[in-house]
Amino acid sequence: MQIESLKSLYKTHKEKSLFGRYIHTKNIELLLEYLPSIFKVDTIGKSVNDENIFSVTIGTGMKKVLMWSQMHGNESTTTKALFDIFNFLNDSNALSSTIINNCTLKIIPILNPDGALTYKRFNTNNIDLNRDAQDLSQPESIALRHCFDTFQPDFCFNLHGQRTIFSAGKTNNPATISFLSPAKDSSCSITKNRAIAMEIIGVMNVMLQKQIPNQIGVYDDAFNIDCVGDTFQSLNVPTILFEAGHYKNDYSREKTREYIFQSLLTALQYIALNTIKGNNYRTYFNIPKNESNFFDIIIRNAVVSLENKEQYLDIGILYEERLVENSIEFIPIIDKITDLSKYHGHKEINANKNEVLSSDRCELKVGYENDFVLINNVKYSLILENY
Repeated sequence: MQIESLKSLYKTHKEKSLFGRYIHTKNIELLLEYLPSIFKVDTIGKSVNDENIFSVTIGTGMKKVLMWSQMHGNESTTTKALFDIFNFLNDSNALSSTIINNCTLKIIPILNPDGALTYKRFNTNNIDLNRDAQDLSQPESIALRHCFDTFQPDFCFNLHGQRTIFSAGKTNNPATISFLSPAKDSSCSITKNRAIAMEIIGVMNVMLQKQIPNQIGVYDDAFNIDCVGDTFQSLNVPTILFEAGHYKNDYSREKTREYIFQSLLTALQYIALNTIKGNNYRTYFNIPKNESNFFDIIIRNAVVSLENKEQYLDIGILYEERLVENSIEFIPIIDKITDLSKYHGHKEINANKNEVLSSDRCELKVGYENDFVLINNVKYSLILENY
C-alpha cells in the first residue's frame, strides 16, 4: 500500500476520544458498546478486581488472527491504535473488505484492566502477566490462554509499549517501533512458524523505513517459556511482538500510534492476500537490535561536586511516569552521574564545565527528583511540557 494512502487512512479513522498515555477500561466501554453489529463484543474473563476483560471479533475469513494489548497496564499506545483499526474496519472500502473477507480477527483491547486503571505494569497481585504463560496463576492469564485455545489462531499479535531508553542499534536514533519473532526453544531455532512471523515483520519494516528510516529495532529474542509470545510460538502459532516506542518529542505517543496503525494494516493486508510460507524471512535480520542508548535528558560537561571542580561529568535524567489525579505526569529523576559519552539524550544541555546544582543549591544525587537545575546560577527547567 502507498504511504500516502496509509497516512490518509489514519487521519480519517483516528479515534479522537482516546488520547495520551492514560487509557483504561472506562475509556473504552462506551466505544465498545456502540460498535456496529459487524463487531461481536464478548466478556472473556474478569480481572483480580472483577473488572471485565473484553474481546472484539470481526471478520468471516479462514485466517484467524488473535491480538491483545495492555497486558502491561501502562502500555496503552497499541490500545489506541486498535480503536483506530476498528474505525477503519467499520468503513466500507476495498482494503477493509479484503481483510474482513479473508480473516477473522479476535482482539482483546485491554488484557490487564486493573493495571491500566492504576497505570502499573503488573496486575493487582503484582504479577507480570507476560511471565505467567506457564503457571497461569492469574485470572487475566487464564482468560488469554482460554481465548487462544478456543479461537485456535493462525497468527498472534502481542502488543506492547517500550521505554524511551531504546535505540535502533548502536545509533542516536530512537527505536520508534520494535518487533520480535519470539523464539520457541532455547536454541532460538528458525522454525517454520517463526520464519512466517519474521516474513511479516520484514514487510512492515519495508513500509516503516520509508517514513522513519533507521528507527526500527528488533527486541531481544532470548528464550523464556514463561513469556506468552514464546509459549504461543512453541505451540506452532506464528507470533509477533509489537513494541510502541519513542518518536522525537512524542511523549504522548500519538505519532507512534500512527505507525502502529500503519503496521497493523500492512500486516493484516499481507496476511489476507498471501499464503505465507516463511520463505522470505531473511530481511528480518537487516533490522538492528534494540540497544539501551538513551536518556530523556543528558546534561553534559557538568561540575557536580563542590569539592572537585576539575572533574566534568554527565548527568543522565529519566522521566518517571506517575499517575496523579487521573493524568500522567513525567517526573525528572537523576538516574546516572558519570561519563555518558556513549549515550544520547532526547534532550541535551551543555553545562560548559560549570556547576550544576539543584534548585535549592545543593549537590545533585542519583535518585533525586529535580524539576529545575541551576547551571552557573541560571535556572534550567527539566519539566516535560506540551506532551
